[in-house]
Amino acid sequence: MIKPVAPGLATAVLQALPQPVIVCGEDRHIIFVNYAAEAFFGASLSVLSRQRLDDLIAFGSPIIGLFDAVLERHAPMTEYRVRVGSSRFGDAADDRVVDVFATPIENDATVALLFQERTMADKIDRQLVSRGAARSVTGLAAMLAHEIKNPLSGIRGAAQLLEQSVTPDELPLARLVRDEVDRIVDLIDRVEIFGDDRPIEREPINIHVILDRVKLLARNGVAKGITFTEEYDPSLPPVAGNRDQLIQVFLNLVKNAAEALERTGKPEIRFSTAFRPGIRISVQGVSERISLPLEIVIEDNGPGIPPDLVPIIFDPFVTSKANGSGLGLALVAKIIGDHGGVLDMDSRPGRTRFRILLPVASRQAVSESTEGARSK
Repeated sequence: MIKPVAPGLATAVLQALPQPVIVCGEDRHIIFVNYAAEAFFGASLSVLSRQRLDDLIAFGSPIIGLFDAVLERHAPMTEYRVRVGSSRFGDAADDRVVDVFATPIENDATVALLFQERTMADKIDRQLVSRGAARSVTGLAAMLAHEIKNPLSGIRGAAQLLEQSVTPDELPLARLVRDEVDRIVDLIDRVEIFGDDRPIEREPINIHVILDRVKLLARNGVAKGITFTEEYDPSLPPVAGNRDQLIQVFLNLVKNAAEALERTGKPEIRFSTAFRPGIRISVQGVSERISLPLEIVIEDNGPGIPPDLVPIIFDPFVTSKANGSGLGLALVAKIIGDHGGVLDMDSRPGRTRFRILLPVASRQAVSESTEGARSK
């Protein structure tokens, strides 16, 4: 015979869930939230228990209608891809996309709501689509190199000859032709990088050494006058990466942040790292789920990225800059993908965050690296 579950055990199970859970009575009064819900909404149980669901969820949200429908039909129901906005608790749960699972509690006019955040899953899917777009650039790069670069070389040579024979008034036009040819060749060279499918050479790397190097370069270059802050996890294990490529990734992100901060009163760029053992994803061609516990975040307090660009920001040739090529973030996404990692972005006015998740270097690689350093 199955014994009934003790109330204390049931509460412990709810508290152990990583998804936010809210239990409301018939009048939508909140009577219980688990730890995950406290973190999600940025408020404690003592505060939330004095509120109604209407106070917690933005006006007009389908979550309210979902609650009423479940209570009326006394049957579980689900709403997919609902945008959550908190009306009283700041931006802790603002503008997040969730699936909401609502279930009536038997013999009671009470409904339990479980929130499954869709943000990470959607952003991983988006990055996989961006990788596909980057791969399509590979064929374009080969065509450009063969069909365009050779004729451009001839055009540039002709422009140089013209510079020696034209009048002083016509000289700027001849130089303009040469400069534009150089610009197009440089663009093609950058596109050709996407066609490089060779495996990268990786070794165990302390990511904080990489970030400190990037900060030093930025302070003396693209990010002069900008305040840098750090919040590092000192116990972070080494990442399996390529030093030069990772420097390029973070330098590109810092450069973009610095350019976005040009008109910000007190510009700031924040580096943070953390160990997140709970993050695992499935990758095509690999039977086991891949663990990506190393989290690196680059955040700025600039005006944010235009909303219409957010879904395609990692695609090639997408840019908000007047003179941008739209290849910087696409290259960043490619390098992170080559490292077996995931890149996502969250942007709103006053805060833009790029988050990178990377795998840990294997113990064997760390051991071999240590032995190699000792033998030198």
